[in-house]
Amino acid sequence: MNTAFDIIVIILSCLLGIFLILSIIAAVLILRLVAALRRIVSKGEQIVDNAEAIGETLRKHAGAVTIVRAFSELLSHARKHRRED
Repeated sequence: MNTAFDIIVIILSCLLGIFLILSIIAAVLILRLVAALRRIVSKGEQIVDNAEAIGETLRKHAGAVTIVRAFSELLSHARKHRRED
């Protein structure tokens, strides 16, 4: 009975060692994946921040652009009427 117990202990020890090695490899790969995802998320946040800044700038200058566009149209209409006279 002692030899059967020894065989079971050896088999379980080998399986535990294999499981431990695979677990360590999986943990390292998961940590690398998490680090890569953090870099991707950081870059995405930077892109969103830049897009928000561009949107705010466009909102701030939208009124000025409208005024300049209206003024240029007024000047072009005035030039056309001067040429017609």
